[in-house]
Amino acid sequence: MSEWKQAVVIGASGGIGGAIADALEDEGVAVTRFARSMTGDAHLDLENEASIVAAAARIAKGPAPDLVIVATGLLHDGERGPEKAIDQLDPAWLARNFAVNAIGPALVAKHLLPIMPRTGKTLFAALSARVGSISDNRMGGWYGYRASKAALNQFIRTLAVEHKRRNDRSIIVALHPGTVDTALSKPFQGNVRPGGLFAPDRAAVQLLDVIDGLKAPDSGKLFDWEGKEVQP
Repeated sequence: MSEWKQAVVIGASGGIGGAIADALEDEGVAVTRFARSMTGDAHLDLENEASIVAAAARIAKGPAPDLVIVATGLLHDGERGPEKAIDQLDPAWLARNFAVNAIGPALVAKHLLPIMPRTGKTLFAALSARVGSISDNRMGGWYGYRASKAALNQFIRTLAVEHKRRNDRSIIVALHPGTVDTALSKPFQGNVRPGGLFAPDRAAVQLLDVIDGLKAPDSGKLFDWEGKEVQP
């Protein structure tokens, strides 16, 4: 049985989010699922704060969640994809990257952290990426995705500092799942080394194992699927 009792998974219609929600339920955790593609009470659009407010109001009517996972991300959409060079920078695409990858998860934290328990172990996690590490950037390119994930990592760090004053056992982290066989990574899977592409259910178990091993001093950091800290 999991140590978590009530979980919220945002992005639950995606490969990783859905697998995480399924794995938690298999462990006896009560899971509330949200996604942009879902309808009714399950709808949550990271680019629409009103939908986040509505979701938070629904969650607040039930038991307080001790685990919240934001399993969302934007890397490509239609003909739009990560930039290979600076001449491909487009203001609208950059803004959308930041809206989905950084601002959206921060707004989820804005409305969900206040309804999480004030005592006991709680955990808020958002999926980030190793390419958001500034010190690890040796390849260049992917401007919008890199910068927006770096911004998310900074949001996580800042949220962790503030929320510690509310609950000193709270943990707020970013997680790098590796390359997972989902629609997000599909156009780029040809570059993955053998054995480096994870099935969603395996990725979910790996991330939950990392989550279960985290402690309060880990708050504010970015960890990969092996539980290793990724430097900013």
